[in-house]
Amino acid sequence: MKFKEKEYLSVWLEKPYIKIINQALLPFKFQIKTLKTINEVIYSIKNLEVRGAPALGIIGAFSVALSYYLNNKNLKKTYFDYSKITQSRPTAINLKVGAHYIFSYINNSKQLPNFNDVFEKAINFQEKEINACKKIGDNGFNLIKEIYENKRKTVNILVHCNAGWLACGNYGTALAPIYLANKKQIPIHVFVDETRPLNQGSRLTAWELHNEKINFSIIPDNNAGFLISKKIIDLILVGADRIVKNGDVINKIGTYMVALSAYHNNVPFYVAAPLSTFDFNTNCGDDVTIEIRNSIEVRKISGFYKNKKISISIFPSTYNAYNAAFDITPAKFINGYITEKNIYRHVSKILKDYGKSE
Repeated sequence: MKFKEKEYLSVWLEKPYIKIINQALLPFKFQIKTLKTINEVIYSIKNLEVRGAPALGIIGAFSVALSYYLNNKNLKKTYFDYSKITQSRPTAINLKVGAHYIFSYINNSKQLPNFNDVFEKAINFQEKEINACKKIGDNGFNLIKEIYENKRKTVNILVHCNAGWLACGNYGTALAPIYLANKKQIPIHVFVDETRPLNQGSRLTAWELHNEKINFSIIPDNNAGFLISKKIIDLILVGADRIVKNGDVINKIGTYMVALSAYHNNVPFYVAAPLSTFDFNTNCGDDVTIEIRNSIEVRKISGFYKNKKISISIFPSTYNAYNAAFDITPAKFINGYITEKNIYRHVSKILKDYGKSE
C-alpha cells in the first residue's frame, strides 16, 4: 500500500535484517525500524510494534532465517531461537506457521542450505501470504457488491481491531475487500471499533482508511451493539488470529460481543483469514491458550504530546485489572469464512479440501 505516494509493506526483509513499520507509534509518528537480533525481533513482537496474524507469520519466517544467518548455520542455536520466537505470543497461529515453514526447510534439507536460499524461502512465504490477502479481497468484495446492488446506497461496514495491510504485510484480510470496493467506486462507510485497551482500531485501522481516503467513523467499542441493533450496519468483517477445527474463531478481545449482537440481530458476520490461520490440529476454541497481557495496558492510555509519546493513568495502580488479549467466537455466530480460495459457510469444507496435520 502507499503512504505519502510511496509503496510500503508493513514488514520486509533487507538481507540479512528485518524492517518493520513500527505500529506502536502510529498514527502520530511513522517510523521504519530495523531489527538486527532475535532479541530485538521478540521485543517488537511482544510490544506490538509488529502485529496482526499474517504479519506475524511473515516475521516468524524472516526471524528464523535471520537466526540461521546470525548463528552461522548452527542448527541447535537456530532451534533455540525458533522456540523463543514461537513462544513470544502464544495465541496467533501464524507466527508458528511462518517460523516452522523456514525451520523445517532448513532441518529437512539433505545438507545445510546456504544463507541466500533460506532468505529466498522466507521471501517466498511472504509473497504467498500477501497474495492470499489479495485474493481474500477479491472474494470478499463480492459480499459488498451484492449488498450495494440490493441497497443502492452507501454500504455501512463494521470492523474490529486492525486487519488491514499493517497486520498482513499488504492488502489486509478484513480490510482487503473494503479497499477493493473503494477502488471500484462502491460507496462505503466504515465504522471502526476503537478496540480497547490498545486502540488498534482508532489508531491503526483509522490511519489506514484515512490514508486511502475512505469514509469512516471511529466508535467506542460499546457503541457497536447499538448500531447493529438499529440495522445501521449492513456487514461486519473481522480478521482472525486462529481458526480451529470446529470453526471457532480466536480474535482480538471484543470480537465475541460483536458476533453475539450480529447473530441476535441477523446482521451478516464474516471472518476473513488466509488458510495459514486455520489450525486443524486444535479441536475447539477452548483448547487455545489465550494471551493475558500486562494490566498496565488497561490502566494507562498512551498518546503523543508535542511529538513525544506519553502515558497517562486513568485509574490508580492499586486497582486490579484483567487484560485478556483475545476471545473466542463460536462457529454458530459466523456466516462465513473468507479465504484466498473461496467463501465457506463451514470450516469442515475447508478441512476436507485443504486441511493438513503437521
